Formats: sequence, C-alpha cells, structure tokens
Amino acid sequence: MPGFLDQIEPLKQAALSELRAAPDLAALDQSRVNFLGANGKFTALLKQLSALPKEEKPLAGKAINTAKAELAAALTERRGELELKAALPKEPTDFTLPGRRRVLGKLHPLTQTTEDIVRSFRKIGFVVADGPEIEDEYHCFDALNTPADHPARDLQDTFYVQDKTAPAPASPDAGEAQRSSLLLRTHTSSVQIRVMQKQQPPVRIIVPGRVYRRDNADATHNPTFHQVEGLYVDRNVTVGDLKGTVEFVFKELMGSETKIRFRPHYFSYTEPSFEIDFSSPLTRKMGKEWLEIAGCGMVHPQVFENVGYDRETWTGWAFGFGIERIAMIRYGINDIRLFYENDIRFLRQF
Repeated sequence: MPGFLDQIEPLKQAALSELRAAPDLAALDQSRVNFLGANGKFTALLKQLSALPKEEKPLAGKAINTAKAELAAALTERRGELELKAALPKEPTDFTLPGRRRVLGKLHPLTQTTEDIVRSFRKIGFVVADGPEIEDEYHCFDALNTPADHPARDLQDTFYVQDKTAPAPASPDAGEAQRSSLLLRTHTSSVQIRVMQKQQPPVRIIVPGRVYRRDNADATHNPTFHQVEGLYVDRNVTVGDLKGTVEFVFKELMGSETKIRFRPHYFSYTEPSFEIDFSSPLTRKMGKEWLEIAGCGMVHPQVFENVGYDRETWTGWAFGFGIERIAMIRYGINDIRLFYENDIRFLRQF
C-alpha cells in the first residue's frame, strides 16, 4: 500500500509542472490528455485501485481524487491565462490613449444638390420618375418632335451604342441607314415620354439623372453630367403656372432674393419656349447681374399627339437644368471637373 500512495504525489507534481508550463492552448490540451485522458497516467493509476485490499481502497481513492481536483483547478487556471493571452493584441498597445473615432462619410455635393432640388419639388406635389440611360431614338428624339435632320441628332453630339442583336447591314453602304437606334440619352426628357405613354393626365413629375453628350471636357463642360427635368400636364395649365413654379424652386435653391426672367428661345419639343435667367447675390458675387440657368416652355402639341394625349384638352409645361451648374453657383466652384476627380480634400469641404 505505501508503494501505491507514494506514486500519487510525484505524479501530481509532474502533472502540475507540465500544465503550468504549457505555452499555448494546444499544448495545454495535450498535457490534459497525457494525465487525465482515457489512457492518461492518472487514469491508469486509478484503475489499480481494484487490486488493493478492501480496507485500503478508501484512503487511496481519496488521495487520488484530491490530486485530480488540484490538477483540474490548475488546468482551468492555465486555460484562462492562455485564452486571455490569445485575445490580447499582437503589438504592444497603450490602452490609456484616447479612442479612435470612426470617420463618417458625407454625401457628394452633387447628391446634396439633387436632394435639395427633389425636396423643393416635393413641397409642391411633384414625384420623382426614372428611366433608362441607354435609350432609343424614338423616346430621346422622335417623340419629342425632334426630326432626323435636327442638330440634336448629329453624331457629333451623341453617343450611339451598337446593338449586337440587330441584323447586319446588307452592304457597307447601307450601314449608316441601318445603324443602331440605341444611344446614351442626351437629356432626361425621354422619361417624360415614357411616363405619358403609361398614364393619363394629370402628370406632375421631375426626372433627375445622368446624361451624356460628346462635349470636350473643360472647366464648364463634361461628356457626362446630371440634369433634372420637370413636367406638369393638366387642364388649363399656363405659362403663369410655369413661371410660378420656376420662381419657387429657384428661390428655394438660391435664396429668397433670387429674381427670374424669361427670354424667348427655341426648343423643338416646347412652344412657346424660353431661356431662364436668374439674378441673386450669388450671381453678383460672380460679377454678373443675370445668369442663364435653365430652358423651359409649354409642351408642344405634337408631343401630346405622339403620346396619345388630346391636344385640345390638355396643356402642360416642361423645363430642365443642369445639376452641376446649380452646385457650382451655390458652392462657388469654377471647374466642373472637380466633381468627378474624387479628391477627398475637395469633397470634405461640403
């Protein structure tokens, strides 16, 4: 019996030493298996109890159980130490330093301007409509009373897109006649045609969106820019309604001191047509009393016929302007290209 009890203490000390020296969780688990596993050293010693005399078993069992309890406590303690060590940063960290705030993003100045425009129109009952940026000639030009020989149809002003589903031309000479009718829309006016084709008046929509024209990029032009179109169709709509809406919107955008004037102009899809100038402290800061800002007019009767509206019953107006131009005036920006360069130093100012 003394021989059996004498094995317990050295085995316990060896196990404690190995558990406490385990460098990581994997090594600790291996030490646990070596001593306390199904084939571990302490488990093997426990199996020898059955060979002891009956009167010696209680004392021997108590000694082994006490040793196992000490090992279990040491195992738990070391596991906690190693788990904490694994969770700590790999590099030294000074936890007394102030925290690092997560940088919040901001809306792009063009997005801010667009949202302000939409908010102004919503106040007077307009809803936002949308349409495809890859458009066909019918919705972009034909339905808007812009015939094939109109300057807006010139290839120098428009990005045409190859339609690979269209049949190949019968001959090289026929290629131009059979060219694809798909193009990147040159204005958001094409959406007013799509809306009017789908619903009967009254119609009261605005259409903000990206448009494309073959302009050379400079301080005031870019091949890709943003435009907002407004359309109102109902019974007895007049130029007075148009002027009142324009004044309200631009005073919302440019300040209460803004003044508006209309000048006669020509657009193929409105009659009569006007250019809109505005005057405000912003224009005077630029050294100009009046600045052209938008185009507008009463919807041409031919456009109503193209969408199936009775030209004798319905009247309406439309106007459109560039969102970049509004943003440049509001924020005092002198180069349109700054909007597209994604320079954080520029964007953080807004």
